[in-house]
Amino acid sequence: MAKYKILWADDEIDHLKSHILFLEDRGYAVTPVTNAEDAISLVNQTRYDLILLDEMMAGMDGLRALSELKEISPSLPVIMITKSEEENLMEEALGGKIDDYLTKPVNPSQILSSCKRLLERRRIERERLTREYTVEFGEIAAWLGGISEAEDWIKIHVKLSERELELDQHPDLGLQQTLRDQRRECNLAFAKYIGKHYEDWITGTNRPVLSVDVLRRYVFPQLDTRMNVLFIVVDNLRLDQWLVIEPMIYDYFAVDRDCYFSILPTATPYSRNSIFSGLFPAEIEAKFPRLWRQGEDDESSRNRYESRLMEDYLRRCHIDLKPGLKYLKLLNVDEAKQIARNADTYFMSPLVAMVFNFVDILAHRRSESQILKEIVPDETAYRSLTRTWFERSSLFDILKSASAAGVHVVVTSDHGSIRAMRGSTVYADRETSTNLRYKYGRGIRGEGKHVFEIKEPAKFGLPSRGINTNYLIAQEDYYFVYPTNYHKYLALYRDSLQHGGISLEEMILPIVTLDPERRAG
Repeated sequence: MAKYKILWADDEIDHLKSHILFLEDRGYAVTPVTNAEDAISLVNQTRYDLILLDEMMAGMDGLRALSELKEISPSLPVIMITKSEEENLMEEALGGKIDDYLTKPVNPSQILSSCKRLLERRRIERERLTREYTVEFGEIAAWLGGISEAEDWIKIHVKLSERELELDQHPDLGLQQTLRDQRRECNLAFAKYIGKHYEDWITGTNRPVLSVDVLRRYVFPQLDTRMNVLFIVVDNLRLDQWLVIEPMIYDYFAVDRDCYFSILPTATPYSRNSIFSGLFPAEIEAKFPRLWRQGEDDESSRNRYESRLMEDYLRRCHIDLKPGLKYLKLLNVDEAKQIARNADTYFMSPLVAMVFNFVDILAHRRSESQILKEIVPDETAYRSLTRTWFERSSLFDILKSASAAGVHVVVTSDHGSIRAMRGSTVYADRETSTNLRYKYGRGIRGEGKHVFEIKEPAKFGLPSRGINTNYLIAQEDYYFVYPTNYHKYLALYRDSLQHGGISLEEMILPIVTLDPERRAG
């Protein structure tokens, strides 16, 4: 039985018998016709997998036929064959939604290659993906036992994230659960690595790029080139979410992607303040005690002063900006649209900092809404929704304007998030913080090896808040639950998107430099 049915329309079809035999010998069933009218009639009656369509035929030509064929069957692949090499004809054909374009004379191998690429691409991709992932799975498993450098964890996280995006396109392969299991295994090993090395990162000089290093490493050097710079922080944006966004940027910028590590806890009051200040939280509290204390009862209020922290950081680095820093926090759609409409006026400043909160809002709303949980049931849907949002977002409009204005852009995130799937009991009093992935208070304690305890906060760059204050950081995909009404809250928060803990998803974050001068085209 033939693998695929091909309709070939060419007014010189009698001269192509050898080509047809070549395809039939390789398992394709080919129906030849000598004009476009017959091709259209047959497509109305019979299902074909692909059409080979001559551009120049007596009567109705190939381009007119293409339009009618696409009306009948929009998804039917079409290969246009022509004697002409004129660029406008090629553009016209491509605009007519052809799937491939071949110029006469064509040989049988060219035809076969094009047919195979269109008809068997998914099978070939599936086989390649299965083969490559099987090899990669073993390589990562072997790698876990001997990781000594932080950069190795970045490589692993990038590999896992890229593979997740590929498997999103092939859900029927059945490899998603295997990849999830491997990511869980990697997060377990990563948590052990962080537990062993994180204190040295804070107190020593031999460390990877952390939140406190982001501006000094990636943004301030751009200012030395006298280029205007736009610095964007997308709250709670993970690496995999950036990867689904990145291809949309290629037409506007050359993209240089890197990664850095968020400090602990991987939560906005700590990680984002550290980005804007270049200081660890304990240093922020010591330098700005009033600002930190004002947010003691409401942690979100600790991020009201990012512009002041950034201005202080610029002064400490002896960077004098004229006419000065522009800082914008975009919390709602209308505000973002207004900024996008007036983007050019902001780009007159040498440095503009913008914070976008959509992704963080989405993560929190999903935890609270059963409807959103149904819309975003898993990581694949989370990535897809992020892409849909970005494609129509004011953020994308602002980036397009930046490209047109020749503004260099640095995009990053303050922390990521993880689907919290397993509960961990924590014992604490009423004065303890309420977060699900990290806790701080007096004499709090947790259970199990999946908790990273910080008994001396100062050694980890964290405020002490008095005697006997300690921090508990959840590892892997655990979340903290009190023993009172344990099962109620275990079920309530299971499968919610949380941050603050230790995982690849929360700690290893994209930081991307966008150069409009080197963009494609």
